[in-house]
Amino acid sequence: MPDAAEIEDELLFPLSAFMPRIMRFHTCASFAGAALFAGLLGLSGTTAHAYEDSARGFYAEGGRAPHGDMGSTNSATVGMTIPWSFRQPVHEGALTTYWDVFLSNWHAPALGDGPHDYAQIGAIYTWRYRFDHGGSPWFAEGGVGASVMDHVYRTPDRSFSTAFQFTEVIGIGRSFGEHGEHELSLRLQHFSNGGIKKPNPGENFVRLRYTYHF
Repeated sequence: MPDAAEIEDELLFPLSAFMPRIMRFHTCASFAGAALFAGLLGLSGTTAHAYEDSARGFYAEGGRAPHGDMGSTNSATVGMTIPWSFRQPVHEGALTTYWDVFLSNWHAPALGDGPHDYAQIGAIYTWRYRFDHGGSPWFAEGGVGASVMDHVYRTPDRSFSTAFQFTEVIGIGRSFGEHGEHELSLRLQHFSNGGIKKPNPGENFVRLRYTYHF
């Protein structure tokens, strides 16, 4: 198993400019991470082999941005992963990249007579680090991208000022199935406009994703 510091240097170096915003919502998701790990550890083992991470995939994803008494925002997402680079050895693991293109719906408490639902499209460039020289079913990943909504997102406790948002994501997951064609992952995702216009409160989601590769 590679040293944790080495993994972080190789995987998250391209995201260093975004890490302060990512860390702001990492703590609120710790309880969900514990639950996911318990579930992943219970999955049946996958036959040992090298995972090339070279197949396209379709995924479905559910997410939640908790806001206590003010009401939470829930998201439902479908998307496609498109491999971009071949596997490269990195220390004792393997690094690949892919494009993640998605369509999402946010359901949120309305502000006054405003909408409850927001349609969103976006794309994320993602780096994936797979452990054990690429032979482990476990992987960690992080990505940066952008999205746009059909309305400017506004709720009783926070209001965006632009429909365009940057997004950053980190996650950890596991492949399973006879050929590793199934994946389950926990992802922490942040949205904000990067200071293009104020106000810019950002929104933070904990997301659970299932992916099927074909």
